[in-house]
Amino acid sequence: MRFRDACIPVGFLWSSPFARWQGPLAEVGSLELAVRVSGRALKERGFDPGEIGSLVFGWTVPQKGIFYGAPTLAARLGAPGVTGPMVSQACATSVACLAAAAASAAPDPTLVVAADRTSNGPTLLYPNPSGMGGAPEIEHWVLDAFARDPWAGESMVATAEAVAAEEGITREELDEVTLLRYEQYRDALADGRAFQRRYMVPVEVPRPRGEPLLLEEDHGVHPTSEEALRRLRPLSEGGVITYGSQTHPADGAAGALVTTGERARSLSGGEGVVRLLASGVARVERARMPKAPVPAALAALEAAGLGLGEVDAVKTHNPFAVNDVYLSRKLGLPQDKINRYGSSLVFGHPQGPTGMRLIAELVEELRLRGGGTGLFTGCAAGDTGAALVLRVED
Repeated sequence: MRFRDACIPVGFLWSSPFARWQGPLAEVGSLELAVRVSGRALKERGFDPGEIGSLVFGWTVPQKGIFYGAPTLAARLGAPGVTGPMVSQACATSVACLAAAAASAAPDPTLVVAADRTSNGPTLLYPNPSGMGGAPEIEHWVLDAFARDPWAGESMVATAEAVAAEEGITREELDEVTLLRYEQYRDALADGRAFQRRYMVPVEVPRPRGEPLLLEEDHGVHPTSEEALRRLRPLSEGGVITYGSQTHPADGAAGALVTTGERARSLSGGEGVVRLLASGVARVERARMPKAPVPAALAALEAAGLGLGEVDAVKTHNPFAVNDVYLSRKLGLPQDKINRYGSSLVFGHPQGPTGMRLIAELVEELRLRGGGTGLFTGCAAGDTGAALVLRVED
């Protein structure tokens, strides 16, 4: 999908720190987290919520009160006359939300927010009167989704193992890419986390007693080394994927303001705009999820009228290192040109907001180089991929 006139003011993409599940954000519902992070982000940027024209709210894990999620979020932020759709497309949620806002960009900005909490995921009971004794069917929303695609019949890690086997991707390659991603993430922590501070919004976490906890940086990123990666056992017999070369579930929130180019320039105060050029989606063969970012990226580039050679920076949602090995091989991209400053393989995956954070990092990487064209692509449940092409302009 190509966008006509959709822009984000420079500085108006943000993300909370991500916290490994069952960590410091485990008891903060994602709707509450969305309010806290979005409210602070807008206040820090001097933006009056009363100027919001519409809202798109992305989530994938049900939370208390989510039925009224979008209008509740708008009202609590100070825009009680605003409402809008809620979008849920697994790990592609951020791209879907931004695409929905970009397709109808208007001078009155659309607030795009994505938030999820994989911690303490709900256990759902579905009535089954005809079952034995009328016992209900039970589903754990998060764990069951990880464990099995109901159509393809495989777990997410099985899709990565299948791609690795078919493509001859070795354990050594995966460990090498994983180590590189951790080194890139450490670059984002240099100089007192100077890179992350460009977009990251701290979160105040209430506690039963005492002062609230201020979460200012990612929680639960384990230090790693070549020796430590080599010691890890594969997750499946005869496999190549370990806990080191896959991501971890997390909690977090992220957001952006989408509007027209003219309004974006006025809001950025002369700092430039992020022009959203096009999005692309794709679905690959059954139980081969890590392949999907490649055709999604190509679809987005085609919609934008650009070639890969015109792209200055690439970010991926890579729940498995397999994703990046496959993408590098198929698109001819060197690994050190992908995911500068880190990726979801390292800092975790809250699902809905993961793409938004990566897109925020993509924008800041381009700003540091003086502008340019960026590509984000990633996989999602159901052997799906979603991609976004953007350009940072003066």
